[in-house]
Amino acid sequence: MRIQSLKLAYFSPTGTTASVVRAMARGLDYAVAEEVDITLPEARQQPLQAAADDLLVVATPVYGGRIPMLLEPWLRSLRLDRTPVACVVMFGNRAFEDALIELTDLVMAQGGVVVGGAAFIGEHSFSNEAYPVAVARPDAEDLHLAETFGRKVREILDGLASVDEAAEPAIPGDRPYKERKKGGPVDFIAVGDSCVQCGTCAEHCPVGAISADDYTKTDAEKCIKCCACIKVCPENARTTKPGSPIEGFAKWLNENCGERKEPVYFF
Repeated sequence: MRIQSLKLAYFSPTGTTASVVRAMARGLDYAVAEEVDITLPEARQQPLQAAADDLLVVATPVYGGRIPMLLEPWLRSLRLDRTPVACVVMFGNRAFEDALIELTDLVMAQGGVVVGGAAFIGEHSFSNEAYPVAVARPDAEDLHLAETFGRKVREILDGLASVDEAAEPAIPGDRPYKERKKGGPVDFIAVGDSCVQCGTCAEHCPVGAISADDYTKTDAEKCIKCCACIKVCPENARTTKPGSPIEGFAKWLNENCGERKEPVYFF
């Protein structure tokens, strides 16, 4: 089937998901491609529409074995008309559990036809110098495999007369999905004296949790613990508080999820 345009939609607070999506786009090799970055709040106010001759890639990190809860309204606002879709999740070397099947279910409910799914590995949001987890991933091999996944999706579509011929991929996961943990707000971010109030952290926060009046203040009620503010700080002024639950989980991940996991595809 002939694809008129490629739409790349991704939520990527720390940039790992975006890097995999761009590698996929190289493998897909369509002339017309549009990036739809839904990381920041204002971008998620705009519903995305795609036709039957578009290809949509939807990609998100995994939070606790599920897709991020804040993405559900945007995903439910998708306006798809038998649009072929490739679904991608990014996990921090622990497990993607029910995130990929949840994403595919939501996309299909809005009129999408899922032609492929994949799970890739990115450096865990909680990874730090003391407790590294999947550092520097996706690496060159991961990105090569993302390109390969893109080429495979292209081969499938090129072999179809219409999207109605597409076989539904066997996506792993459970229904009902894993129950979300009911953890409350966590005050886990320390801001040191090296902070120069540049505002980079606030610019990258996907939920607007950092005060525009004082960039050292983070609203724990809004914070989704993505740690984007820590990773983008040019002065390395933001860190995880010692003894916080986030540091404790980072230690557990470091001790229990050190063995390298590899990307997986589903067609």
